[in-house]
Amino acid sequence: MSLAPDGALGSLLTTIRACRLCASQLPFEPRPILRAAPSARLLIIGQAPSSKVHETGIPWNDASGIRLRGWLGLSREQFYDEQTVAIMPMGFCYPGKGAAGDLPPRPECAPTWHAPILALLPNVELTLLIGHYAQLGYLGEGRRPTLTETVRNHADYLPQHFPLPHPSPRNQLWLANNPWFDANVVPDLRKRIRALLD
Repeated sequence: MSLAPDGALGSLLTTIRACRLCASQLPFEPRPILRAAPSARLLIIGQAPSSKVHETGIPWNDASGIRLRGWLGLSREQFYDEQTVAIMPMGFCYPGKGAAGDLPPRPECAPTWHAPILALLPNVELTLLIGHYAQLGYLGEGRRPTLTETVRNHADYLPQHFPLPHPSPRNQLWLANNPWFDANVVPDLRKRIRALLD
C-alpha cells in the first residue's frame, strides 16, 4: 500500500482536496480527485472524473480506467501505486452531464493547480496526455489539427509527452476506425511504460 505523500506536496494535495473554487458551477459537492508522490515517474493527465469516479473517489475507477490499464499493460495495483504513477486531470471534479456525455473539465483547475503540482514532481519522465483537453493544454499549437493525427504522430512529442485518445467506451467507433492505434501505438506505449517502471 502506498504511503501518502508528506511535506510540501502532501500539504498542497490537502489544500487542493479542500478546493471550492468552482463549487457553484458543479452538480455535486466538489470532490477533487488526484494522486501524486514526489517519487512518481509517470504522470497521467486526463479530462475529469466520471460520475463513478466521483462516487468512489478513485481516479480511473470505471470502464475507461480498465481500458487505459490494458493499453499501459499495468495491473490495478501497479496503476494505483502513487509512488510511481501520478494522476492529475485537467479538471479535478466531476463536471456533470452534457448533451453528449460528460461536460468539459472546469477551466479553473489546470491554471490554478497544475504548475504548483508539477513543481513538486521532479522525477516525472513521461506524461500521458489523454484526450483533447489534455493535449490542448499541454501541446497547444504544437498539436496536429486533429486528435487522430496528434496520436498517430505521437513520436513527435516524445520523450516528454505521449498523446492518447480517451479510453472511454464512447470512443469504440474511433478505435474500430483506427486499427493502427492498437497495432502500432499501444505496443510502443507498453514498451516505454515497462522501461520506465520496471
